[in-house]
Amino acid sequence: MAQPVDGIIPVMLTPFTDAGEIDYPGLDRLIDWYLANGADALFAVCQSSEMQFLSLDERVRLAKAVVAKVAGRVPVVVSGHISDDLDAQVEELTAMAAAGGDALVLVTNHLDPKNEGTEAFRRHLTHLLERLPQDIPLGLYECPAPYRRLLTDEELRLCIDSGRFILLKDVSCDLATVKRRLEIARGSGLAVINANAAIARDAMRAGSPGFTGVFTNIHPDLYRWMRLSGDRHPELADELATFLVVAAVSESLGYPAFAKMYHQRIGSFGSIRCRVIGYDVREKFWALDAVLDKIVEGTDRFRAKIAALPAE
Repeated sequence: MAQPVDGIIPVMLTPFTDAGEIDYPGLDRLIDWYLANGADALFAVCQSSEMQFLSLDERVRLAKAVVAKVAGRVPVVVSGHISDDLDAQVEELTAMAAAGGDALVLVTNHLDPKNEGTEAFRRHLTHLLERLPQDIPLGLYECPAPYRRLLTDEELRLCIDSGRFILLKDVSCDLATVKRRLEIARGSGLAVINANAAIARDAMRAGSPGFTGVFTNIHPDLYRWMRLSGDRHPELADELATFLVVAAVSESLGYPAFAKMYHQRIGSFGSIRCRVIGYDVREKFWALDAVLDKIVEGTDRFRAKIAALPAE
């Protein structure tokens, strides 16, 4: 039976040098930080990793590096699924499957690249399932780029009925949809993991077994505490949930460079270089360092409140 993939699942950044090459020593330090700060699994080579701006060789090397560094301490799921052409998808997904991750994640918009509907989705999915290695578990990711392609209930059931899927990164950003999907997936072995901070606490309380939003790159430990201990301390958990929502709004301020600014501060890596961003984030978003200051202050304040709770 496939290993469950749930809990707090950071969507990994890709550190680059100032010259634009992947910074592998920085990647190692970043992985150490994730594992020391509450990650239950890692999602490598995803949109936060700037996968659309990596060559296939870079995506494979990046996935292999993450798998090697993690060395089985937590599950690693990989995507790198960026093509619309089916033959190209088979090539890239087969290569990513060989990287050694615990699951291979398919991007839903590439299963229906022209947004034609369920029959196109079914046709593309069937084509891939017939050609991908049968021994690797699969996941689904409603990646927002190039467009957000949400699964219908029928499509979700189709994937569950295949027996191949263990994970859905839910990007519906809608609590009612998350609840409905949890009911559809009940008992199937497929974990529906919400990725939206605004509904994170409510989705967890409804049964979503974790969180996989972008601010797992800043304070994954706070999401982990909220998941595991929030119901025993509801007032603090509600206060924390509000802070996490407000903090996550800053995703619109030059992410992933914004998250890389944080990791530059704490020494994970030296550069905030991004391939997906071609502008100076500090020039475009005034007072960006001050925003990060406040998020760090709030994060430290909640860590202190949690540390001061009576031992359980």
